[in-house]
Amino acid sequence: MAKRLFDILFALLAIAVTFPIVAIACVFVWAHDGHPPVFAGTRVGRFDRDFRMYKLRTMVPGAHQLGGPSTAASDARLTPLGSALRRFKVDELPQFWNVLKGDMSLVGPRPNVRDGGVDRYTLDERQLLLVRPGITDLASIVFADEGEILSGSAEPHALYDAVIRPWKSRLALLYVNHRSIDLDLAVIVLTALSFLSRRAALKGVDMILLQSDASPELRRICARCEPLVQGQAAGEAA
Repeated sequence: MAKRLFDILFALLAIAVTFPIVAIACVFVWAHDGHPPVFAGTRVGRFDRDFRMYKLRTMVPGAHQLGGPSTAASDARLTPLGSALRRFKVDELPQFWNVLKGDMSLVGPRPNVRDGGVDRYTLDERQLLLVRPGITDLASIVFADEGEILSGSAEPHALYDAVIRPWKSRLALLYVNHRSIDLDLAVIVLTALSFLSRRAALKGVDMILLQSDASPELRRICARCEPLVQGQAAGEAA
């Protein structure tokens, strides 16, 4: 109850503060190609229920028919304006409406598509559907450069599955098992800090991992001081 009340109050404030930014961005997106500026994509939420997640459109119309769910910074479907919106996370601002509606929370595992996403979850990963998906989480900080990681890959979705998904799912499960208002506040603060100093934000993430008894391997990966290595999604057989 306290988490939901916090979500509602924060979302109302965020909508009021960011409305001018979203409105201006919508005008520019519409002016670029004359198509609707807001994209409502189907995602899987709490208790395995589908919902429509709102984003400012950053790709060409019909982009979902031209490629997979993973998006590299070099993806030809991205518009020049869309790349800028993604860089500063402006495209995610409409999701405060999802929080207000109850589809999402401020903090929680990022929502996934069903086909090629949730349908491939291991038994352990199914636990992620016990909570509302979030606008931000630990993985959003650690892998804020996901587009750059995938850039130039001939198979970005395969690369995502190999070197990003395994660690994302472990971080999300750690959140589910240790979730609290204090942890939510820490993740929100670190998300804001990451725009000023990514290194400082990563150190903050490491403190959370240390306090949560995360494995040395996960802490090493999340420090982002070495190349990402292939891993296994939680619950996958070796």
